[in-house]
Amino acid sequence: MTGVPASAGGGTGRPAPGGKLGAAAVNQASLWNIANILTMVRLVLVPAFVLLMLQDGGYDPAWRAWAWAAFAVAMITDIFDGHLARTYNLVTDFGKIADPIADKAIMASGLICLSALGDLPWWVTGVILFRELGITLMRFWVIRHGVIPASRGGKMKTLAQGVAVGMYVLALTGPLATLRFWVMALAVVLTVLTGLDYVRQAIVMRRKGLARERAVAEADR
Repeated sequence: MTGVPASAGGGTGRPAPGGKLGAAAVNQASLWNIANILTMVRLVLVPAFVLLMLQDGGYDPAWRAWAWAAFAVAMITDIFDGHLARTYNLVTDFGKIADPIADKAIMASGLICLSALGDLPWWVTGVILFRELGITLMRFWVIRHGVIPASRGGKMKTLAQGVAVGMYVLALTGPLATLRFWVMALAVVLTVLTGLDYVRQAIVMRRKGLARERAVAEADR
């Protein structure tokens, strides 16, 4: 949280007794909020999903259904934790770091498990993971010039990936198996297109940032 209510000091606005202990309590309270708890749940679900996915060789429909349930819960918590953090001012440094890690970990574990089991070509997993890693590194590359916001295309990409991987986790047959192929194809196309758009944005942002820095340096001479 960004601020501490006056009631935190006993309702009088005065610091809590034992200054250091009071500060520690506030920091602990801000960490253990509902948004961060959902992120932690998602992190715990990653190894649980992998274990469920690989039970009995990874091809048992019942275990695959349980794995899908774990994956679905993880994807749902991804929607709610960010919304709760922004709506109720629960943004913390832990959340900023752990949330994207949890997002990428559950998606990467799903893709890798599917490819390892032969259900999904490795090149699909490679394209998606390369894009996610590349965009993450690119964000750090331009971070001193600004933050690349999540685009509508990026959100559609995330939704398509989640639906596609979820459909592949389930032991589907017939028309649904054909449908999941096309959903994954859409996810791959969105992955590539939004990745290229992020690259464009990063290059433009870096150029503008460097131009501003040169202008400031010349003005200070």
